[in-house]
Amino acid sequence: MEDHGQAHREGRRLTSGPLAHLRSSPASHARPQVGRRAPALPVTLQEGRLPVAISTSTPPDGAPDAAPPAGSGSGAERQRRSTLLHRLDVRGAPYAFIAPFFVVFAAFSFYPLVYTSWISLHRVELSTLNLMEWVGFDNYTALWDDDRFWNALLNTFTIGVLSTVPQLLMALGLAHLLNYQLRGSTFFRVAALTPYATSVGAAALVFTMLFERDFGMINWMLSLVGIDNIDFENNKWAAQTAISTIVIWRWTGYNALLYLAAMQAIPRDRYEAAAIDGASRWQQFLKVTIPGIRSTIVFTIVLSTIGATQLFGEPLIFGQGPNGITGGADNQYQTLGLLLYEEGWKNYQMGRAATVAWAMFLLLIVLFVVQRVVKRVLARRA
Repeated sequence: MEDHGQAHREGRRLTSGPLAHLRSSPASHARPQVGRRAPALPVTLQEGRLPVAISTSTPPDGAPDAAPPAGSGSGAERQRRSTLLHRLDVRGAPYAFIAPFFVVFAAFSFYPLVYTSWISLHRVELSTLNLMEWVGFDNYTALWDDDRFWNALLNTFTIGVLSTVPQLLMALGLAHLLNYQLRGSTFFRVAALTPYATSVGAAALVFTMLFERDFGMINWMLSLVGIDNIDFENNKWAAQTAISTIVIWRWTGYNALLYLAAMQAIPRDRYEAAAIDGASRWQQFLKVTIPGIRSTIVFTIVLSTIGATQLFGEPLIFGQGPNGITGGADNQYQTLGLLLYEEGWKNYQMGRAATVAWAMFLLLIVLFVVQRVVKRVLARRA
């Protein structure tokens, strides 16, 4: 009864309220005509509120579409710009970060390499660099037939071996000692890096005085044990040994720190397992340390080979004057770097100097290929 009474009251409210014309007018039930706005139909009826209506009008045929909201065009344009900037940020940011390296490399490495290759195919003098005469590969054939080139190549190889092998062995032993927990280990690490921070000029001058024939400290120490003075500059093997000593002194500490960093990356569990199996310190060094830093050893060998091929400052200063350019009176310690300098800045033949530079570059490529082949062969055997 209560529900029936409430429905009766709602009906009276509709007949007497603002929507009474919708119930009383028969036109409200008629189908709306095209082109005219139809009355709104009630959707919900709640007590105390007017009904919410949805318009069912249909626009007339050929009527223009409704205008878009104000600012919708500019909003879509801003959205497109934001999307484009986001894509540029995600895809272009990595290239922007590495771009400075490639710009510097192109300006100071790639362009000189290409320009040097172009000069090597011409006859060019230092005084007239703008005048080039095309000679093709004549400079390369002349270099192939030049005895000085083969002498410089042999000297570069011997000095490289005399300096690289002891240097890396000493660096490996020094790094192994620094790897232990020693008092003042930081001091020793800094002291090992000090020779690397010394300029090549200062180091070469000091060692030149040490190896001086008449008043050098090395000959003085040899005289204490009854050995006569050695003319380190004019003797081929003595001169190459002295130059190798300078290189060893400068680069041993640097390579030792590289080995030390690699040794500290080896997990301690390997050493503990080796100790449990009864391995001595020497056996741990051979079976655990050396295999663990093998990649670093290869890296230092490559660096030392490149440095030996480009050796220039030490033999130049060791010669003390004009003999430094020619590598001694008989070219006994002339390297490829000194031969390049002699051709370009003493004989003023920039084309032949560029040819020597490219010969050094090709030599490094050959050595790199040989190293890769040897590495693959050893890996297959292992």
